[in-house]
Amino acid sequence: METRVAVLGIIVENMESTERLNSILHEYGMYIIGRMGIPYRQKNISIISIAIDAPQDTIASLSGKIGKLPGVSVKTAYSNVITQE
Repeated sequence: METRVAVLGIIVENMESTERLNSILHEYGMYIIGRMGIPYRQKNISIISIAIDAPQDTIASLSGKIGKLPGVSVKTAYSNVITQE
């Protein structure tokens, strides 16, 4: 199975979506390499970056689920590194 390394940039503007967001990230935990969250209190938002190594369709599925959450934006940047597992 081919996997790709990617980074998801997530902006949370609706804090009521954080519980569902964390649940979704937990579902994909086996693929997540690392996670960093920064609360930006002055703007009342959170900025989260997720490093992931997974099949491209899995990354797209995760990004799609996150993007459907109210008040949450996500962008994905893929590396050119493709590995076989």
